[in-house]
Amino acid sequence: MQYKLLGNTGLQVSTICLGTMTFGPGEGIWGKIGGSGQQEADELIKASVDAGVNFIDTADVYSAGHSELTVGRSLKNLGIARKDLVVATKAFGRTGPGRNDVGASRGHIMDAVDASLKRLQTEYIDLYQIHGTDTVTPIEETLRALNTLVESGKVRYIGLSNWHAWRIMKALGISELKNLAKFDTLQAYYSIAGRDLEREIVPLLEDQKMGLLVWSPLAGGLLSGKFSRENQKPEGSRRSEFDFPVVDKERTWKIVDVMRPIAEAHGASVATVALAYVLAKPFVTSVIIGAKRMEQLKDNLAAVDLKLSADEMKTLDEVSALPPEYPGWMVPFQTSDRLENIPRW
Repeated sequence: MQYKLLGNTGLQVSTICLGTMTFGPGEGIWGKIGGSGQQEADELIKASVDAGVNFIDTADVYSAGHSELTVGRSLKNLGIARKDLVVATKAFGRTGPGRNDVGASRGHIMDAVDASLKRLQTEYIDLYQIHGTDTVTPIEETLRALNTLVESGKVRYIGLSNWHAWRIMKALGISELKNLAKFDTLQAYYSIAGRDLEREIVPLLEDQKMGLLVWSPLAGGLLSGKFSRENQKPEGSRRSEFDFPVVDKERTWKIVDVMRPIAEAHGASVATVALAYVLAKPFVTSVIIGAKRMEQLKDNLAAVDLKLSADEMKTLDEVSALPPEYPGWMVPFQTSDRLENIPRW
C-alpha cells in the first residue's frame, strides 16, 4: 500500500480508501446499492486493513445511517484501535422528515455530527465532509459550525463534496479572512471516463494544496469490464438498474476498447487498469473503492501494484482527452511566448 498526506496536513492516508456505501440494508436506491450485512462488512474491512488500508469513508445518508452503524460495530468486532484508522463521514443529505433535517445549516450540522458519532461509536471523526452544495445556507454559517466542531475536538479535519470551483475558492477565502478552519479535501467524481474535474477544479486543488478523494472511479461500474458496446446492461450489475453517474457512453466504449489490450498485457482486469490510471494522477490523494464481494475488493486493491508505462498512460490520456472548451484553448494560445526561456521553479 502507498500513502499520501491528506491535503495540506500532516495526516497520512492510504491511496486506497474503503467506501462503505454498500454496507447495510436500504430502500430505494440504497436497496440497489447496499445489502452487505455485518459479517460481510467485517470481512471486507479486515481484508482492507490487512492490505494496508487505513482510510474508511461513509456518510449519514448511506442506508439511512446503517452504513455508519455497521462501520462502528466492525471496528469493535475486529478490535481495531481507533487511532490506527482514519474515519471519514459526511453530512448534508436528508436524515429525517423535518424541514431542518437536511442541508449545511449550523442547526443540521450540530445534530448530524452527534448522530454520526453515536452510530460510529467514536469520540471523534477524523474527516467530516459537507456532502453537497447548500444554496440556501450562507457559506460562512457552514464554516463557523465546522470550526466549532474542530475546536471542540469532535472533528479533526474538514472537507467537502460536489462543489463548484468558485464556491470552493470563496469558502477558502472566507476561512482565511475570518481565521476559521479551512477545507482540507474535496471528494469528487473522477474517472478515465469522466475527467471534467481537470478543467477548473484540479488546478484549484493544486494551487490551494487541497487533497482529492475520488468517488466512483469505475464510473458506477461502467468500467468494471462487464459492460461493452455490445452488452450495455449485464445481469447482476448495479449500473443496469441505477444508471449513475452521468457518462458519455459512446466515448466510454472507445476508452474501454483501448483499455482491454492493456489489461490483457498486464494480466489484469479492465477495472484494475481504470483504477491504476486514476491512482497515477499526481493530484489524486486517495481513491474510494466499494465492494460487495471479496473478489471485487482484491481486484480493486491490485490497482496499487499495477504500474502503467508512460506510453500506456499517454495512450489512455489521448483516448479519454476532454474536448477543448473556452477559455481553455485560448489561454495557452495567448501565453505561449511568455513561457519561452523562463525558468520554472
